[in-house]
Amino acid sequence: MAGSKKAVKKRKVVIDANGFAFIKSTFNNVIISITNSQGQVISWSSAGKMGFRG
Repeated sequence: MAGSKKAVKKRKVVIDANGFAFIKSTFNNVIISITNSQGQVISWSSAGKMGFRG
């Protein structure tokens, strides 16, 4: 039965409206981390990851 497909449930993501932004700046790079109120990292990025070069 090649035509049968199993239905997949999408996961519901709940985002907390409160959190913190941590910025670490060095001579070579800038790293920004976004965390929720418990300290769990939601997202992060750096200038080097975005393609900037010195």
